[in-house]
Amino acid sequence: MSRARRIEFFVLLAAVAALVALPFFAEKFYVQFFAKILIMAILAMSLDLLLGYTGLVSFGHAAFYGVAAYALAMVTPQYQAANFWTSFPLALAVAGLAALVIGFFVVRTHGIFFIMVTLAFAQMLFFVFHDTKLAGGNDGIYIDVRPVAKIGDWQPFDLDKFTHVYYLVLVAFVIVYLFLRVLLASPFGKVLVGIKANEHRMKSLGYATFRYKLVCFVIAGVLGGLAGYLSAIQFGVVNPEMMGWHLSGAVMMMVILGGMGTLVGPILGAAVWMLIELFFQGLPTVGEINLGKHWHLWMGLFIVLASLFLPKGLIGLGAALLRRGQRNKAEGDV
Repeated sequence: MSRARRIEFFVLLAAVAALVALPFFAEKFYVQFFAKILIMAILAMSLDLLLGYTGLVSFGHAAFYGVAAYALAMVTPQYQAANFWTSFPLALAVAGLAALVIGFFVVRTHGIFFIMVTLAFAQMLFFVFHDTKLAGGNDGIYIDVRPVAKIGDWQPFDLDKFTHVYYLVLVAFVIVYLFLRVLLASPFGKVLVGIKANEHRMKSLGYATFRYKLVCFVIAGVLGGLAGYLSAIQFGVVNPEMMGWHLSGAVMMMVILGGMGTLVGPILGAAVWMLIELFFQGLPTVGEINLGKHWHLWMGLFIVLASLFLPKGLIGLGAALLRRGQRNKAEGDV
């Protein structure tokens, strides 16, 4: 294992240990806030599978996030609880089916056309839920009672307790990370990287690149749906904004900010993005100007600066600093 890999492993191990201990020391607001960061990290990792590893720039990835959340809301009886063990796989299956249908058409396109078609499908779904009474219209649906995770008379966790929701999100986050790590190290993952590098060459070698990209699109959609399901559980409300292009753009910026083509990058990007957003929202009023009210402006400036000075993301910055340290050490030894 290289030095960079060892550092990454121990940093991730320390981070997970800190996240496990968080509810014992933090207030409810911070526990829920870090659960939201982990949910966004899952969504960002799922998008990075398309964007960073396969070279598919999807501007409609939030559609699967929203579809899974709506699936939970629509199977939850009013003033009653859905069954976690049935609603969970159902929501993922709905997200996967949506990704399969959309992917069957969009994966045939390339470049700017892929971006346009993914955005078009996402906006179609957005307006289906926004402009009709299918699922509450633009007001969305409230989930009055969280799903119940009973197995007979035994209930391993209670989703009405915010700490249990937090640990469920944390477990899902770790599983998604490990799953993607194994997937990308497999021959399937190597083919995805090859498709990004040169799809025509992969075709000439005999690989059915359409099938690989479609499977990748479905996997990313299912993982995005997982994030949406967890979000619906945490906040208890589902609305069309969950599948809007604004969220897709924000998640794409998280991936770019952290560093595309890495698993740690989207996690770091999601955490930094959410923390900076919280910081800007809490800015004080100076004179007659409420700085916190205009937090979108400061986020825009931050995006511009990050794009200019961090072209390879935070992971690229860390790698550059590590190489400089190694070079300085080598020169010192000489």
